[in-house]
Amino acid sequence: MRFLEEVVVDEFLPTYRSLLAAALRDRGLTQQAVADLLGVSQSAVSKYAKGEVGTRAEIETDERVTDHVAEVADGLADGTLSRVGALAEAEALVRDLEAPGDVLADIHAEQMPELAGAGVDFRGTGEGALREREHVLADLRRGVKFLERASGFATLIPAVGSNLVECLPDAETPEDVAGVPGRIFDVMGRTTVPSDPEFGVSAHVATVLLAARDAGSDARAAINVAYSPDLIDSLAEAGYAPVEFPAESESDDTRSAVRDAVADAPDTRALYQTGGYGVEPIVYVLGDDAPSVAAAVRSFC
Repeated sequence: MRFLEEVVVDEFLPTYRSLLAAALRDRGLTQQAVADLLGVSQSAVSKYAKGEVGTRAEIETDERVTDHVAEVADGLADGTLSRVGALAEAEALVRDLEAPGDVLADIHAEQMPELAGAGVDFRGTGEGALREREHVLADLRRGVKFLERASGFATLIPAVGSNLVECLPDAETPEDVAGVPGRIFDVMGRTTVPSDPEFGVSAHVATVLLAARDAGSDARAAINVAYSPDLIDSLAEAGYAPVEFPAESESDDTRSAVRDAVADAPDTRALYQTGGYGVEPIVYVLGDDAPSVAAAVRSFC
């Protein structure tokens, strides 16, 4: 009797680590840095590099595996993907390859012939909440890097600071929305991000995003930037169909105002309010994910 998990450990894992180690080295990381990311010894990385670890050709050449390795290597190398995020992505890949008739299931059947043609599905129950949360955090890290590198973005940061947020697919409360703790500020003309993204750290921008979704928007991400008539004109010309809502000082009032505005224009990708007593005028740009929102506002710098 041979467990599918043994196939993963004995066949998939050496191949996967070998591919990922090579990809990370190609991106300029040292052997020690690769070892730290993979959670193995430096000598193990050296063995991967020398081809001293056995690999399975059908796994090594699978396009899904090679595409996944390239994406994970990029994220780990530039810091936009955490080790936990990389693990979640790898677990999801394994679940896909374990499907009946797929590569790991076929290797399992090869090593346990009684399974051939049985169509038994030994996979777990799904990708899980961890992968969704790590996806959101990875998106935010990428989006924040876009903004940090964008020449002129600091001029779009309002006095209260900007925040880039993204929510889980079934988000209901601000705890289901990730953002930048402490917000993003302009410090002497430089975009300054105080810390890595976390869930539950945005109140106002998260409220606007959730309210828009309540009213029918399919947006998953949003950012607030400084208001100007020229920016509204540029957004309109670019097809964002900006919609105005009244400035409110209380979160519940803001949520109601945004809902009402979006209910009449669910396809809008931009909302704005022109200020009021104690309320700074702000523009909110919405989008499918944090990187696309960041890229959008960067184009208006």
